[in-house]
Amino acid sequence: MPETLSDVLIRHVRAGTIPGAVGAYGDDDPVAIGRVSPDGAEISPNAVFRIQSMTKAVTAVATLRLVQDGILALDDPVDAWLPELSAPLALPHPDAPLDEARPALRPITVRHLLTNTSGYGMMTTDSALRTAMVEAGVEAGAEPVPFGAQEWLDRMAALPLAFDPGDGWRYHHSFGVLGILLGRVGHGTAEEVLRATVFDPAGMVDTGFTVRPGEEDRLLAAFRRTAEGLTQTEPAGAGFSVAPAPFDVSHSELVSTVADYRAFLRALRDGLLIERELVAELRRDQVPAAAKAEDSFFPGFWAGTGWGYGVSIVTDGAHRGRFGWSGGLGTDFFVDPDGTICVVMAQVEMDDRVFGLLGELQGVTGS
Repeated sequence: MPETLSDVLIRHVRAGTIPGAVGAYGDDDPVAIGRVSPDGAEISPNAVFRIQSMTKAVTAVATLRLVQDGILALDDPVDAWLPELSAPLALPHPDAPLDEARPALRPITVRHLLTNTSGYGMMTTDSALRTAMVEAGVEAGAEPVPFGAQEWLDRMAALPLAFDPGDGWRYHHSFGVLGILLGRVGHGTAEEVLRATVFDPAGMVDTGFTVRPGEEDRLLAAFRRTAEGLTQTEPAGAGFSVAPAPFDVSHSELVSTVADYRAFLRALRDGLLIERELVAELRRDQVPAAAKAEDSFFPGFWAGTGWGYGVSIVTDGAHRGRFGWSGGLGTDFFVDPDGTICVVMAQVEMDDRVFGLLGELQGVTGS
């Protein structure tokens, strides 16, 4: 028998997968299940979460709004605003030695960033480029970014691309570059652009790179599962996500609430943020088959899955046409072709058990 959202969350709280979560399905009020920590108080529906890679959809919509307004074009080379990327070198293949890098065959465009095909991204094999990314401190991880936007971009620009722009797919780093691009194009900060194009129009009062001053106590702690159990990795009400930001965090990720993120998805679905034609493009698979290498992400990722602009796309099966994405601390959302929205937020670093929970959410039928 199909489970409801509450059924799945209650079962996983009892099993110790997560201490608690907040979720919303359809138009029902958010449900709050469990506690803020294994021995903490009951979780509140208005808790603030670190949403990590669910930021990508927001960044994508802000970018498409600038495209809609004629400020950017999808095939604009980004070096007009990011001169650091004006002459990238590219490897002939992702596992090649670094000394085989040669001038890239084409410039990086806005479209390449939106589709994770820029040549920047997570390396999945023990390659020379992966080693270089680790040594430069730019390998992706669950921890907050260690450098300000300019230093991060300079370190990325000093590395070769894993492939010529458009010829492959690698996750994550393109959206850090895209966040910096938003600030440059807007002649301010990425957050100012996000606020003008997405947060304010959608009514997202609790979303930003840091928690609103005076609301710090709503930010939950983050956890990682270890042999000793759930170990805190970021504190409640303090740390990197509390103002003031330690440096320019345009390349970083947001905090938000279930209510805010659902408001974002409703406004996107209803054509209130970008035109419906652009919404259709956002939720269409934009990655050519030749770029979908088996080793470009985790095994089996491309089976029945595509990538649009900042979101994954279900391309086959019962949920064909659904789009959504997850965050590395146990957050997830999807939007079905009929407009049904599901948003869930927890704060345990992704592992097999959390990944299993998020997989089960794909089959829920109500709140």
